Formats: sequence, structure tokens, C-alpha cells
Amino acid sequence: MPTAGPNDAGRAARPTGAASEQNVSGADINARPFTRPAEALEAAPGLIVTQHSGEGKANQYFLRGFNLDHGTDLAITMDGMPMNMRTHGHGQGYADLNFLIPELVDTMNVRKGPYFADQGDFASAGALSIDLIDFVSKPMASVTVGSFGYKRFLGTGSAKVGNGNLLFAGEVGTYNGPWTNPDDMRKFNGVLRYSEGTRDNGFSVTGMGYSNNWNSTDQVPLRAITSGLIGRYGALDPTDGGNAWRFSVSGRWARTTADSASRVDVYAVRSNLNLYNNFEYFLSDPVNGDQFHQNDLRTVAGFSASHTIKSSFGTLPMETTFGVQGRADDIQVSLGNTVQRQFLSNTRTDFVKENSVAVYAQNTVHWSNWFRSTVGWRGDLYSARVNSIFDPANSGNATAAVGSPKLSLVFGPFAKTEFFLNAGYGFHSNDARGVTITQAPNDPSTLLAASPFLVRTKGAEIGARTRLINGLDSSIALFVLTADSENLFAGDAGDTSPSGPTRRIGFEWTNDYRPVSWMAFEADLAVSSARFTRFDADQAATYASLAGYPQAQIGNAPGYRVPGAAGAVATIGVELGEKTGWFGGVRYRYFGPRPLTEDGAFWSPATGLLSAKFGYRFDNGWRVQLDGFNLLNSKSDQITYAYGSLLKTDSLFAACFPVQTVPAAVCQNGVMDRVLHPVEPLAVRLTVAGTF
Repeated sequence: MPTAGPNDAGRAARPTGAASEQNVSGADINARPFTRPAEALEAAPGLIVTQHSGEGKANQYFLRGFNLDHGTDLAITMDGMPMNMRTHGHGQGYADLNFLIPELVDTMNVRKGPYFADQGDFASAGALSIDLIDFVSKPMASVTVGSFGYKRFLGTGSAKVGNGNLLFAGEVGTYNGPWTNPDDMRKFNGVLRYSEGTRDNGFSVTGMGYSNNWNSTDQVPLRAITSGLIGRYGALDPTDGGNAWRFSVSGRWARTTADSASRVDVYAVRSNLNLYNNFEYFLSDPVNGDQFHQNDLRTVAGFSASHTIKSSFGTLPMETTFGVQGRADDIQVSLGNTVQRQFLSNTRTDFVKENSVAVYAQNTVHWSNWFRSTVGWRGDLYSARVNSIFDPANSGNATAAVGSPKLSLVFGPFAKTEFFLNAGYGFHSNDARGVTITQAPNDPSTLLAASPFLVRTKGAEIGARTRLINGLDSSIALFVLTADSENLFAGDAGDTSPSGPTRRIGFEWTNDYRPVSWMAFEADLAVSSARFTRFDADQAATYASLAGYPQAQIGNAPGYRVPGAAGAVATIGVELGEKTGWFGGVRYRYFGPRPLTEDGAFWSPATGLLSAKFGYRFDNGWRVQLDGFNLLNSKSDQITYAYGSLLKTDSLFAACFPVQTVPAAVCQNGVMDRVLHPVEPLAVRLTVAGTF
């Protein structure tokens, strides 16, 4: 769909509240070649979006020194509808964007840090707010075919209905990937949207439907590849995979006058996910293997409303915003053991009702033409009821509340340059099952400590943005972010996985340079350092229990490094071309090395990926485009972990089964190893698209 040239895209230059805030146009997002829908979000500087398990599972996100798993501490909304799922079967904050149609994105607002009163849960590291288009000027159809069985068919159109526009879009996709066991992904996606007026004065109602089925080649231990047990793209359990479906309806209403602005968003979502994974192979079950099944079936409903009043403080212009948000999740979630996707035993099944309400207010005063301040406060109240079907002791009720003050100071512009100071308190919620847990699932003798419901985070940032050089938008931000804990409910095990408080410091430097209408450059660099701030006595005890068995002990020593925290992320890109005629682009993404264990015994290698596109836009609206991915055919890892597992070929396996001749702790830990999902090899995709 995108037919714009470089200078019709870009990071919009409207006033922002922080140096790290960006407003990215849909044209800029779609100008980038990307292999899967959620990678469109990498238009946010410093964000890495990757995948470790099939083409239907939520992506893995990295930002500001956080391994955000599938969305924890990165709040994502689409037209006011939250994407992050709390108390989720696979992981807290699970944000599945496989149903996103990038061509329908109008804008994406990028904010980082807990400085904004309208952002609450999951927004400590950042918040991405996506708005969709209301109509297309002409119907469009596109066909994309590519390496490893990739096929995508997309059609969009608009029609005048009454006083508004009816937008419709449909997508069908298939993909096998380079894997020995093909992904066999089959995706169906549709959007229907009616709108009247504009985004500031109008309304819209949107319906979405999505389904997906896939196999997955999960991460594998490095020793399985180096020993020749499997090839680089092989699987240890070829029956891993899953299916998902999602239906939603959402509405937006907005009214703006000279003295006020109001907006209301409402939504309802019904979704289901089934996942079959085997990450530890034969660590627990030497006969059937360690495959497990996670199911998440839920209904989510909620709203967000805000009203802004423009007034004055004496003679000084002032805006005050009041807002209220509410959300209710009705969840059925289960975890069980399987073999080849067949049921073996139940680990836990829970019915959860989780509700929240938030109120916020913020006030901006323009003290002069070069200084403005914004002071805000947000209050959140959470409640949950957990009914643990097979573990009554893990049932319970929980409530928690937290207040979060915010402050932003903006100085300038001075010579087209603004300076920003931001600070604020934030929080993230934990899985409600971890809040009420008292004992290990199916083992009443093992008592467990519950996690706090809401975890405090704090952040501050100082930065500057300049447009002093014509065509260049450049910003730099230095930040610090702390979290009281990073306790997580381990959806793969059904219990809590505790960790201590953390501190992250770093800086981000972003540059968008558009010297002429047919050329654009982008260069972004993000550097951070993440550390635990407290000694982990439990980890020290684990390390001691493995003494004498280095294959299990190495990597388990206590330390202060935060596993998965990238020290450096960088992107550089060039776009060439006008609205019609020849166009092209090249982009390089660098994902720096990460410690995989607290003691730094295992590290992930850096990953550098080069992609490019080349094509021609015709005057009649048709487009032919060739995209290339991993052009240097990197053999690095797409994502990497380090943990213990057992293969039947391990010498330790024979020492544990059928007769255990080593300490139980060693058998429970297994062989420590780097566990990886490889980067997909060089691939090309050809798109033919036209308007009618």
C-alpha cells in the first residue's frame, strides 16, 4: 500500500513531552522491509522485535536494557485497545501482534519511561500507541511470494456509507520457514471499520477477526547442533506448535473545540491460545519428554476516557487533563504435560477474574514561550479472584493500589532546540496466580512465597531534541530506571520465578535526516547497562548444591548481571525514491551481545542483519517490489538463552536415569548450555500491488 516517498514519511515534528518521544507515520513504518508483522514496531528507536517459536506466537521484545519477554513492561495499544494480556497462560503482558496489518497503520506514538499519566501497567520501559487509518483513497490488492514457502494475499478498500466511510481489509498468509520441520503457518485476518468525521472530531467502530495455526521449531541447545544430533534448523520435538484466534470490537469517539478536547475508547476482546512447547527436552520425564501445553481463553472488556480543558493560570496558558480507565479480564488458563500434543497430566487449571480501574490528572502550564511544565498523578486499583481447580490452597483473592506522580519540564526552543527533564513513578502488575500461590502445583509439601500484585518502578530522563540543521531531526536522551523486583509467574512451570531489584542506566541517540525529497537517512543508537542491586542468596545456595558437577554448576553462580539485557542496539537505514518511479532502501540492524546468566558465564553473540528493498512505483498506482532479508547470510542467533536441560545423548542423562547416581539437584538442573533459535538464512520476497 505505501506509495509515498521518503519525505512523506518520517517521525512527525509535533510537540513532545520527552526527548525520547517519537511520532512515526504509517508511511515510514511501511517503508521498512520486515519479515513478520510485529517487526513494524522496530520503527521505535532502540526496540528489537524477534521470535523464538513459530509464526503464531507473540514476538519477543527488547528495549532499554529489558528482555521484555512477550510484552512485560512495554505497553502496546491499538486504537485504544490494549494488546498486553495480564495473567496470561504463557507470560505476563503477552502481546500478540500477529494479526496486525501494517498497511493499515496511520501513526504510532512512541513513549519511553514512566513519565506519562495516561500510561499505567506494562509501560515502565515504554508505550507504543498505534492508530489505524479510517479509509483508503482507492481499493488495493497485493500478492507477495518468497523463500521458504512464504505467501501473502492482502486486499483493502473503502466505500462511502451514509455520512462516513466503511473500511475493509482481508489477509491470508502461509509460511514454512527454513526449518527441517516446516512451520506450515496458515493465517487468516480481517478488519471492518466504520468511521465518521476526523480523529479529533468524529467516531469509529472497528471489528477484527484473526486465526492462525502453526508448527514451531523452538530454541535448541547448542550441543545438539555441534554434536550433529540435529542440523542448524532442526527440531528436538517436531510436534511443538500451536493455534490462536482473536475477535474484537472497539469504538472511538472524539470531540475537540477551541477550549477543550474529549476522547472515549471502548473495547471487547475474545481470544484463545493453545501452545505446545518443549524447552527442557528430557529433564523431567525421561520417557515421554518435557512437552507441555498452555491454554489461555479469555474475554477482555474495558474503556478509557479523557477530557482536556484549556484555561489560564493568571495570564499564563494552561491545559488540564482528567482521565479514567477501566478493564475487566475473565480468564480460563491451564497448564499440563503432553506428548506429541496428547494429554498426559494436568499441572494446574485456574479461573481468574481480574479487574482494574485508574484515574489520572495532569496539568501543563506554559510559563513563557520557552518553558512549560507538566505535573501529573495517576492512581491504580487492582483486584483479582483466583479459583485454582486442582490446587484449592492456591485459590484466593487479592487487591492492591498504587499512586504514581509524574513530572516533565521542557525548555525551549532555543535555536530550534528543546531540552527535556522527565521523572516519574510507574508499576507493573504480576500474574494473579503468583499473587495467591502458597504451594507448588501438585506438590503440597513445597511451600512457595507469593509475589506482590503491583511492583513499583521509578524512572528519570534528561535529553534534548534539535532541528537546527535543515532536514535533520536529532535527539539524545540519558535515562535511569529502577524496579523493586522482577518477580514473574513462570507460565511454563505454573509457579513463581523470583528475582531481585534492578537498575538500568543508558542513553539513546536518534537521527532522522531528509536533505531532499528523494532521500532519507536514519541512524539510531541505544546503549544501556542493567544490574541487580542486591545479592541473590537463593542463587548462591543453588550454586553450592551443584558443586562437583561443572556441567550443571557453570552459569549458576550468583551475580549482578540481568540475563538478556542488551548492552547496545543500533540501526542505520537509507531510503531513496519519490512517490513514483524507481525506489530502494537498505537497513542494518545490530543487536548487541547479552549476558545470559547472572554471573556472565554464558553470553549471547551479537546479531547483525542487513535487509534491502528495490522496486518501481507506476503512475497508475501499481507497485513491484523485491525485498531481501539477511543479505549477508548471518549464522548468528535470532534469540538466545542459557539454562539447564537434558538430552538422551548427555552423559548426565545416564547418571540420572534410570538409576540416579548423582545428587538430585544436579539432575533437576541438567546440563547448562547456550540455547538458541537461529537467524533465518538469506531470503527474498516479491510483491506486486495495485490500486483500482
